[in-house]
Amino acid sequence: MAVKLFSPYTIKGVTFKNRIVMSPMCMYSCHNQDGHVENWHRTHYASRAVGQVGLIMVEATAVTPQGRISPQDLGIWSDDHIKGLKELVSLVKEHGSKIGIQLAHAGRKAELEGDILGPSAIAFNEQSKTPKEMTKEDIADTVEAFKKGAERAKKAGFDVIEIHGAHGYLINEFLSPLSNKRQDEYGGSAENRYRFLREIIDAVKTVWVGPLFVRVSANDYQEGGLTPEDYIVFAHWMKEQGVDLIDVSSGAVVPARINVYPGYQVKFSETVRNGADIATGAVGLITSPIQAEEILQNERADLVFLARELLRDPYWPRTAAKELGVTIEGPKQYERGWR
Repeated sequence: MAVKLFSPYTIKGVTFKNRIVMSPMCMYSCHNQDGHVENWHRTHYASRAVGQVGLIMVEATAVTPQGRISPQDLGIWSDDHIKGLKELVSLVKEHGSKIGIQLAHAGRKAELEGDILGPSAIAFNEQSKTPKEMTKEDIADTVEAFKKGAERAKKAGFDVIEIHGAHGYLINEFLSPLSNKRQDEYGGSAENRYRFLREIIDAVKTVWVGPLFVRVSANDYQEGGLTPEDYIVFAHWMKEQGVDLIDVSSGAVVPARINVYPGYQVKFSETVRNGADIATGAVGLITSPIQAEEILQNERADLVFLARELLRDPYWPRTAAKELGVTIEGPKQYERGWR
């Protein structure tokens, strides 16, 4: 039986050498609070490329200063950011990995000085700041910011763009009826709540023709919130707009108790994949090679996104290959110790 984890995967002419993806994880390491790439980012991402990860997703990168989760987040709101991001792309590609970037806006979950934005003036919890309800002009400006971010990602040489529509950040806030109480064309029905994401996808696609992913939170874990079945509808719409893959996570749009266990989100990936006939990525406490291979062989996802496991072991692909009986090439500089 062929091991699927180490089979190549191609989207729009971009081929990942295996199905292992480094999930976007915030590093909160821009110490000058200017959103620029620093040495930590160069070391962090390049080391996973040396470890032979097929696709490396750069952390949530803010399309506006106001859209940062924290002052230490990476940014892509200025042309000044392109140079550092371009260096990051070069470092990763030098080792045979593909690289993507997650374009993001934190919305009401931004922990910043000054006003923060949301679809409605509802705080995330009692300890959080209440956001300013976005005007039509705010919405149009933010859609344009995502477009400009995509233009800069293209100039930096990224292979993939992922739009961050999960984890309770701005796009997710528009999608969920728990956080979106608007009475205009951006609130109410599912189609209206999807409108903001629809406009962002359309805007990004005017400047980006490469692989396009969207990360979603496929379960709000709250009565009256969204379920995986709701995301089948959204995924159909995304597919019609030309989105190539849905990166399926869950939760964090409102405080909720979540039963967390190995692979607890994989079933959501499977539901969306089969329900909308679209490629998906599975994420969420995926740690073992056999677990990852099972997900792919049983067609529960097309790519496997690893997060904390790749923090613990930057060379996890080598670990997986040995366990699954596959030989993979490593850096020639490491040849004496690789096998």
